[in-house]
Amino acid sequence: MHPEPNPQAFNFGALKIAPAILQVLDRMKFTIPTPIQHQAIPVAIEGKDIIGIAQTGTGKTLAFGIPLLQRLSAGKGRALIVAPTRELAYQIEEALLPLASSLHIQTAVFVGGASMNVQRAMLKRNPRILIATPGRLNDHLEQGTVTLREVNILILDEADRMLDMGFKPQIERILKHVPRERQTMLFSATMPQDIVKLATVHMKLPLRIEVAPAGTAAAGVEQELFMVKKEEKIRLLEKLLQEYPGTVLVFSRTKHGAKKITRSVRSMGHSAAEIHANRSLSQRREALEGFKSGKYRVLVATDIAARGIDVTGITAVINFDLPNAPEDYVHRIGRTGRAGLAGHAISFASPDQSKEIRNIERLLRSTLKKSPLPALPPPRAAVPHMEDREEREHAPHQHHRPSYPSRTFRPQRRGHRPFRRRGR
Repeated sequence: MHPEPNPQAFNFGALKIAPAILQVLDRMKFTIPTPIQHQAIPVAIEGKDIIGIAQTGTGKTLAFGIPLLQRLSAGKGRALIVAPTRELAYQIEEALLPLASSLHIQTAVFVGGASMNVQRAMLKRNPRILIATPGRLNDHLEQGTVTLREVNILILDEADRMLDMGFKPQIERILKHVPRERQTMLFSATMPQDIVKLATVHMKLPLRIEVAPAGTAAAGVEQELFMVKKEEKIRLLEKLLQEYPGTVLVFSRTKHGAKKITRSVRSMGHSAAEIHANRSLSQRREALEGFKSGKYRVLVATDIAARGIDVTGITAVINFDLPNAPEDYVHRIGRTGRAGLAGHAISFASPDQSKEIRNIERLLRSTLKKSPLPALPPPRAAVPHMEDREEREHAPHQHHRPSYPSRTFRPQRRGHRPFRRRGR
């Protein structure tokens, strides 16, 4: 006769978590840990170094956040969390705030695009958790406005993305300012060789926790591929927005493309916002908050937001353009099907992109389902770009010289010698 399974083994109560934190988790209706949380939390609470390999949407933030807060509340020191994008930095703070505030632990976020003066003022309040992007943190280190001498817990979140974005020199500089005697936790969706080197040099016998092989797509996400001509993509997008009634995240390869897609989606009658590097920090935050609240039904983004959007219930992710790197495909589609919900990931590819498709399929170790092109709506007439007009109207007035048909009729200023070509 088999013994009855212990129900406590499958909840947060079995993970060595302090009662004060368990109470907050209970109020937040968090009862059952995700696989990465179940494996990482007990080990991290003991102070061991960890390499966590898990796809997006698996609860990595609490997997390092709970041990981090528990260790800080029991002793001195600071924690530093380094993330690749502004959106992800704010997302981490948002996830940790309910727990941190209950333990009277202050947090501060340092990202580019935000006021340095405001960030200096935050530092004067002596926050114990610093969340930063590499570039802005290095700005503070160079100016001497922040010290990392008290950091005894270091988190590198989405480490593979940071290296992809060229942040390796900045990360190396940051590591020189952090004490060698510390706990280091590195979380990543993939495990490239650069991550292995980073761990070998800067971590102490890290325990590797891998809840899904690198390149594994989120469970419950139905993947679909349409072969479509470039000029028909907008019409196919219009058809799919009619078919999927909920919130939709659309990925563009370029900033210019994201802007054009947003205009087209608005002309279809849908509320839409865009996130890319040409948008200011306040614009990007407003777009993301509007998407979360339902103000915008469609969010158009470049890969800068692939790992910074934590919105539950996204009906579909549409890859209007295939990503530059196959790994980004996994990160993109991880925005849907989060927290165990079903989701749809739809990709557009042109007939000459068979190589890109093969690379994605090789990473996934499966074949993407190719669907026949549905009947597309008729082409829409071009609409005036109202946003451009508004931007021109609100732009600083520039004084332009009047244009003249030729130099012959240009009036001369007093004392001005007429231009003559040499030899005439």
